[in-house]
Amino acid sequence: MTVQTTRRPPSPDRNGSRGPQRNTRPPIVAAPPTTRTKRKDPLWAKLIVVFGALLMMGSGAGVVGTKWMVSNATKSVTQDDLLGGTGKNSAEGGGDIKGPVDILLMGVDARKRWAVDDLRSDTIMALHIPASHDQAYLVSIPRDTEMQVPAFPRAKYAGGTAKATEVFFHGAQNGGGWAGGAQLMAQTIKANTGMTFDGAAIIDFNGFKSVIDALGGVHMCVTQRVKSHHMQLVNGKPMYLAEARKTAGTHKDIWYEKGCRDMEGWEALDYSRQRYGLKNGDYDRQNNQRRLVKAMAKKAASSGVLSNPLKVNNLIKAAGKAFVLDTGGVPVADFIFGLKGVAANDMVLLRTNNGTFAGNSNGRETITPKSMEMYEAVKQDKLSEFILANPDVVATEK
Repeated sequence: MTVQTTRRPPSPDRNGSRGPQRNTRPPIVAAPPTTRTKRKDPLWAKLIVVFGALLMMGSGAGVVGTKWMVSNATKSVTQDDLLGGTGKNSAEGGGDIKGPVDILLMGVDARKRWAVDDLRSDTIMALHIPASHDQAYLVSIPRDTEMQVPAFPRAKYAGGTAKATEVFFHGAQNGGGWAGGAQLMAQTIKANTGMTFDGAAIIDFNGFKSVIDALGGVHMCVTQRVKSHHMQLVNGKPMYLAEARKTAGTHKDIWYEKGCRDMEGWEALDYSRQRYGLKNGDYDRQNNQRRLVKAMAKKAASSGVLSNPLKVNNLIKAAGKAFVLDTGGVPVADFIFGLKGVAANDMVLLRTNNGTFAGNSNGRETITPKSMEMYEAVKQDKLSEFILANPDVVATEK
């Protein structure tokens, strides 16, 4: 595969899209960008990291087979040091998964035409599993949150103020690569929220389509008619707009009509990414993403995927192509089986900033005091008590 090294700098736009990609690991050394250009609509959705976590836990909880089978399937998962020296220390319960487990989840849109070090993480979440291992909570960090970013010598980054989504970009510069981006993200989250992690995962949007296809597609309900701003049909084949514009033939816009139907992986993901044309913009998009996550979990359970060794094997292998994982030195199979008491249905989605934009005087996203308390509850493994006192943080959308 040839990776183009043309770089696209981070966008100052609050709703701008992310940067690029790579399916190869060797980093491309490049100078820091000197100009900024407005990006298009975000290319990616929270559902990817959400279901990535669901898949990891669902496999352990519902799998029929042996640890050997899971170990064999997870060989396809790329592993790297994503936390650097920022993982939990022994005093915080690091080094094993017997106590509370916290995993940093980052989503990137890694396209083959983009440079390795020219992408951002537009989905940033913390997966918290309490010491009881009978529940799981997913806490988001808004992509546009203004963060104080520490210096990161590995990428020759001097530190400064940046949006959370840009942190990954800065860490990937000058040979930092994906691992550098993740390490700087972990350091920044620790510095700004206090949360530390046992493990981390980077999930690639483009590789994740195969996970939905491995499920045989999903049943989705479209609540508002909306046009795709990312893709077109060219001679009946779905293509990203950049490719479509260079391809001759019959071009047709993609419209998602109101109603319920089965969707293939590409269209389910594309629909869940739409924002323009929806009544409440990004908030409606988030609702659609949550609906997709639930549709995927429902399909996995109802179709018998998690009770069929062969299907579980194929599903994990499909996910492996979309993941880069750091389990803190614990073998992947041990990590999954160590959390097998947590099933997909036990996941609770929590809203940061009450699900709305919380801006400062400069128009940058901030974290409200209440959400900072929620992050502290994650760190102290007291999230259930926090939710009892603040039930409105739980996302209730169907």
